[in-house]
Amino acid sequence: MQALWALITNSFIIGFIQGKIYRGKIKNVCVPGLNCYSCPGAIASCPIGALQAVIGSYEFKFSFYIAGFMIFIGAIMGRFVCGWLCPFGFIQDLLHKIPFKKKIRTFKGDRPLRYLKYVILVVFVILMPLFIVDIIGQGTPYFCKLICPAGTLEGGLPLVIMNEGLQRTVGWLYAWKNLLLVITIIASIIIYRPFCKYICPLGAIYSLFNPISVFKYRVNEEKCINCHACSNICKMNVDPVKNSNALECIRCGKCKSICPTNAIEYRYLDRKSIDKKS
Repeated sequence: MQALWALITNSFIIGFIQGKIYRGKIKNVCVPGLNCYSCPGAIASCPIGALQAVIGSYEFKFSFYIAGFMIFIGAIMGRFVCGWLCPFGFIQDLLHKIPFKKKIRTFKGDRPLRYLKYVILVVFVILMPLFIVDIIGQGTPYFCKLICPAGTLEGGLPLVIMNEGLQRTVGWLYAWKNLLLVITIIASIIIYRPFCKYICPLGAIYSLFNPISVFKYRVNEEKCINCHACSNICKMNVDPVKNSNALECIRCGKCKSICPTNAIEYRYLDRKSIDKKS
């Protein structure tokens, strides 16, 4: 599913050959996951990059669309996007499959560090593009420019490799972004989805909707035998029995698949509706 969605959202294959970005009308539409606008194959826009680009503009209609889009997606499925529809999440999943002597499941400071993505969302995605603007009032996508390793991997590297002109213009910022990418790659081999856990502002937005989204998980207390199989298999370190819709849950479904009594269920309506039907 992740591979198919990554292929669909990056289906402008000729862009990789020519080293050019697709600029058709579809590019005005956002995809649910973190997929760089500058990726040569991208046929649509990343909602985080798009939000930064227009949040400081005097023309607010487009920013309302982007904010509304993220709220709509979050309200429908929460962080399901992170588990199933994000190309960079897919890349991290593949990297974590690479054998390593000792994988790190958790560490001291893991929980406090997860709040970093909310700080990044507020500071780099909202406040800096909103208040640090140019002479015409246009903000800069600071998260994309200074932090995002997905943009470096999907856009920065392919474009620079395919364009001699760009190769002559790269400087310290490009080196810094590649350093962050290397750190992210190494961290992803050792730790499951470190970018999703600690950095991603889009995941931070969607996480706020996990408890209230239309699509949820529900633990049937009558079926649950407290075997802890679900919490043991969760690589995001969530205990579904304590909170089946925790902010860190990416709806990957591993807990549901391993439950021996099928106590974990999908939930589309509120509790009262389910109870009435059951």
